[in-house]
Amino acid sequence: MNALISTALSGVILMFVGLFVNNKQQIKYFAIALVLIAFVANLLEAGTLQGGSSRAFFGMLEVSRFSILFNAVMLGATLLYFMLSGREFEKVGEHVADYFALVFFILSGIMLATGFSNLLMLFLAIEIISIPQYILAGSDKKNLKSNEASLKYFLMGSFSTGILLMGITLIYGATGTFNIAELALGTGELHPLTIGGIMLLIFALAFKVSAAPFHFWTPDVYDGSPTVFTSFMATVVKAGGFIAFLRLFHVSFTGGAISSHWLPVLAIIAAATLLLGNLTAVFQQSVKRMLAYSSIAQAGFMLLAVIALNETATQGIVLYAAAYSVATIGMFAVLMKVKDYTFEGFNGLARKQPLLALAATIFLFSLAGMPLTAGFFAKYFVLSAAVQQGQLLWLVILAVICAAISVYYYFRVIIAMYFKTGEPQVEPFTPAFKALLIATIIIVILLGVYPGVLLQWA
Repeated sequence: MNALISTALSGVILMFVGLFVNNKQQIKYFAIALVLIAFVANLLEAGTLQGGSSRAFFGMLEVSRFSILFNAVMLGATLLYFMLSGREFEKVGEHVADYFALVFFILSGIMLATGFSNLLMLFLAIEIISIPQYILAGSDKKNLKSNEASLKYFLMGSFSTGILLMGITLIYGATGTFNIAELALGTGELHPLTIGGIMLLIFALAFKVSAAPFHFWTPDVYDGSPTVFTSFMATVVKAGGFIAFLRLFHVSFTGGAISSHWLPVLAIIAAATLLLGNLTAVFQQSVKRMLAYSSIAQAGFMLLAVIALNETATQGIVLYAAAYSVATIGMFAVLMKVKDYTFEGFNGLARKQPLLALAATIFLFSLAGMPLTAGFFAKYFVLSAAVQQGQLLWLVILAVICAAISVYYYFRVIIAMYFKTGEPQVEPFTPAFKALLIATIIIVILLGVYPGVLLQWA
């Protein structure tokens, strides 16, 4: 609750700060301070829990150690995002405080998604996450690609919201309750409305996390949106969608009678996501668009945690969210310093800016799942969870093959930086940015060497 209230209030405060503060750098520092306050307030709530969890708003929200941990990961990733990329907000437009406010409103939706105990709270969480994104995607008003991205995202997002509401309606019609703990769908004969409702929920949530075949909006929206906002949408927002996905299915739909209906469907979606995301990324000529398809492929791995339905999956989703978010935020921070987003734009970067090249290499290693980086253990835990599930060995083998394919397109960037000659155009950056980049590298390696930093809480 502390995290939800503090992020929502922070968004409101920043809206008013924009009226009285003209210095854009001061707004950035103010936003960083508010994230720190939310982070501390979230952790302080862990000491007030009795019996491992507490409920609020007539049982519609639940606060647990797991939700506090996930909130901490999301707030920590946002803090890193603000510190690395906050200066880029100024280049998008004049309304810098409003952009930061929208990010905080998205965070409040994610805080709601980690602890909802009611299907109506799930709907509110998804909408609070989604609506500010439509605005951020079109914030570069002079860019037609940004306008197109916003309109496409809004139209398709609205359609998926209708599917989500229809799914909730069918489940309520079959069970008579919105409470996810009282749905009792694990035993007994299943009503056709229940199966139909679950399928619609899968399709709607698959759209929100850009899983195939509901991923077609992702490359265009990520490519057209201002890069600084793409970084946030592809990391923290995606992880927030997955925690809603995982919480709903792990609490409500775990029984053998019901899981036998939705598990094959979700397994096919995960397999399609892995294949389409990785194979399409191979043929991209823009690093930014490659990262967009890479995010689709990463969604396939995170879907393994949703399908697995065990404790290892719960640990895996936290570690994956942290590893993926930190590495991708760092990679986008490097990308924003290189003016040419094509692979050729990275030619010879190691000679001109060795720190940027080293950072990009470490982040790409992590995204590929190389040992000694955070991505290695993240992939290991979700694959291990799928193996323990017992019915998904074919999907695990496919995921390993797709991880090998991903090495190819990630290494295209590394080869361009270290083994090709060129004169990359790089924007100047400050010593503070260098220090933050080094800190991000350390975080990626630390989580790769000692993942227990997070897992002991999970």
